[in-house]
Amino acid sequence: MVLKRPSRVYFLTMVLVPRLLVVLSLVLPGFAASTPQQFDQIAHDATRALVEERTNDAIRLYQAGVKLRPDWTEGWWSLGSLLYDQDRFSEAAPAFRRFVRLTPKPAPAYAFLGLCEYETREYDHALQHFRAWGNAGWPGTRELVDVGVYHFVLLLTRQGEFLEALYLLTPEVVRLGNTPAITEAMGLASLRMRNLPEDYPADRREMVWLAGEAAAYAEHFPPDYSRADEFADRLVTRYPNQPEVHYFRGTLFNFERKNSSEAEREFREELRLSPNHVSAMLELANIDISSNQVDEASSLAKRALELEPRNAEAHHAMGRALLAADQIAEGARELEIAKQLAPASSSIRSHLAIAYGKLGRSKEARAEAALSLSLKKKEDILTSPEDKLKAPEPEEKP
Repeated sequence: MVLKRPSRVYFLTMVLVPRLLVVLSLVLPGFAASTPQQFDQIAHDATRALVEERTNDAIRLYQAGVKLRPDWTEGWWSLGSLLYDQDRFSEAAPAFRRFVRLTPKPAPAYAFLGLCEYETREYDHALQHFRAWGNAGWPGTRELVDVGVYHFVLLLTRQGEFLEALYLLTPEVVRLGNTPAITEAMGLASLRMRNLPEDYPADRREMVWLAGEAAAYAEHFPPDYSRADEFADRLVTRYPNQPEVHYFRGTLFNFERKNSSEAEREFREELRLSPNHVSAMLELANIDISSNQVDEASSLAKRALELEPRNAEAHHAMGRALLAADQIAEGARELEIAKQLAPASSSIRSHLAIAYGKLGRSKEARAEAALSLSLKKKEDILTSPEDKLKAPEPEEKP
């Protein structure tokens, strides 16, 4: 994957086609049918400068145009696009912000605004706008989606949303393979490092690369577990005492052989090195539940909840352990908390459906089971990025 910025062709298409079709007055609220002569001339000259690739003249003219008419939507879009194309991100961002405020469906502008804010290190705002872009359906060219998803993933990793980051990277790996950018992004997320590519220590680059290659091969379609194991084993051999390495190795074993003894060994080694590693505790709790070691599973889930009371998966594990111990009502309560914290989890919904069924709450059980199936479809590795961040469908009222 070549992560380059969307080309001028994209901007020219977005700006000029509506003008050539003479529909601006219908689709752009800032372009009224009657305008002062001075504004008409500036708008005409700006478009001509854009077509002739006289970028500096076009920027100057669009700046003059939006000053005369602050609600000129096309002008703000064109100005932001031109400034973005010149890497003038701090100037482009305000133009895209104005466009977003003026346009009922700003669509791709969210992505460009997020990219500008990434470059100006306004990371929280950038993450917010990438999410808005995803919720709007991720519109734009393939090039824009590739670049936008990549930067969104980096910010999710920085935020500590490692699973979501890897989830969004999976279709890119399937489509494009192990590119250097994808490999590095997958390595950072797999090792749960809250870093961007430009700000983590150089002495960890090999470690990140090994983890990224292993993760990428495991996500190929079909998965290439032999290559994934090759890189993962090199990672563990070279960095046996680094936090997260054994946890990552355990997750790969789980991909290949669910709840295997090899995975359990790696998760226990991670807990030895990092006694408060909540995710390792929860993986071990799940393995214990599958082997009917309910008391140990409950102990691990309880310890995880003490460390992270609002961890959805900790409540999920506790709920499953309680169900396995035939404490159905208590298990249902834990699963309801888990659902509140993670409403888009198909697995939580599935186990809650089981709990409701055992409690005789048939209508609620059917509703949760149906929604679990709907959510599960989105988790398929070939699901497009456009579908991955959509909100869950409305729940059926019991």
